[in-house]
Amino acid sequence: MKPFTNKVWLSSPTMHGEEIKYVKEAYETNWMSTVGENINEVEKLSKEYVGCQHAVALSSGTAALHLAMKLAGVKRGDYVFCSDMTFAATVNPVVYEGGIPVFIDTEYETWNMDPIALEKAFQIYPDVKVVVVANLYGTPAKLDEIRKICDQHHAVLIEDAAESLGATYKGKQTGTFGTYNVISFNGNKIITGSSGGMLLTDSEEAANKARKWSTQARENAPWYQHEEIGYNYRMSNVIAGVVRGQYKYLDEHIKQKKAIYERYKEGLKDLPVIMNPIPDDCEANYWLSCLLIDEDAMCKTNRSENEALYIKEHGKSCPTEILETLARYNAEGRPIWKPMHMQPIYRMNPFITRHGNGRANTNAYIAGASIDIGMDIFNRGLCLPSDNKMTIEQQNQIIEMIRSCFE
Repeated sequence: MKPFTNKVWLSSPTMHGEEIKYVKEAYETNWMSTVGENINEVEKLSKEYVGCQHAVALSSGTAALHLAMKLAGVKRGDYVFCSDMTFAATVNPVVYEGGIPVFIDTEYETWNMDPIALEKAFQIYPDVKVVVVANLYGTPAKLDEIRKICDQHHAVLIEDAAESLGATYKGKQTGTFGTYNVISFNGNKIITGSSGGMLLTDSEEAANKARKWSTQARENAPWYQHEEIGYNYRMSNVIAGVVRGQYKYLDEHIKQKKAIYERYKEGLKDLPVIMNPIPDDCEANYWLSCLLIDEDAMCKTNRSENEALYIKEHGKSCPTEILETLARYNAEGRPIWKPMHMQPIYRMNPFITRHGNGRANTNAYIAGASIDIGMDIFNRGLCLPSDNKMTIEQQNQIIEMIRSCFE
């Protein structure tokens, strides 16, 4: 088997040509700014597609999460419960406001925040008033259970739907379950503007406040006057043009991504692996297809902070071997997102599992291991090439590459 002539990416932008029409419109009308028709239309498209009352177009999903933290009232020293197995952008905005992320372990059914661990966290930290839940790889978390727990403890729920635009949970679009919700149009997302994000809410007051903060918090005066700190977070009208042209293809992209997931599932079914789970009560957007190697099919492997080693064993493999094999043939995979409680920057932050405190849980004198589901998925899992421009022939070759690792 020869390497691919053109690289097969994890997930790259898929352009259709319509995007340039709106970019050109911004250029020709000279609305090369953070105001303009494209921004207005993208906000309208977002709230109509997702089914919320208000949408605020911003420079990134991270910017939207930051403003969500401010709207939720996070202050210096406040503990905030956060998904553990997620991208750093989910939790960094907590720190922007001086808050302290408390990481909630994952469950195996969706690879998202464990509601049992969340309830345990409230027993340990009963005064927490903000919870941030992410929908990993486009699969919704157990959102009804999580929202019910938040309501019982009078906590604000922020839903990070950056990876799950277009996914539904019990027939309802993600990005609508929190008081404040976030989607992303980053370069490798299901639709893209090269960058950009959106704050979604049913609160007109919150939307208006976010718009003000995102444009340097200017007051109503003839001159630049400020009574509070603002940010340069508004989406560009040019970026909005790209997103505007992408929206009509969102459902098409989801259909293509689902087909990729199903082909992997079928092609790898007799290997000691499982695909990332899709529960019956939701429809994922299938942004990334991932696999998890059975525990007894893992070869001996060891990871440091920035390197990984393994010993090849017949009938067994590991994420590093598969990723190196894909790279050798010019295809891009990725490790599972490293859980936040394992990150050097957050090594001192609290971490809660369904059994309580997840830190310092082993005992030199008593047999047994601590339960850390996020770490287990990280150790045994990987993200597969999921680009919707990948051909069936290319995907079949990738399946053969993966199979060869277990020979």
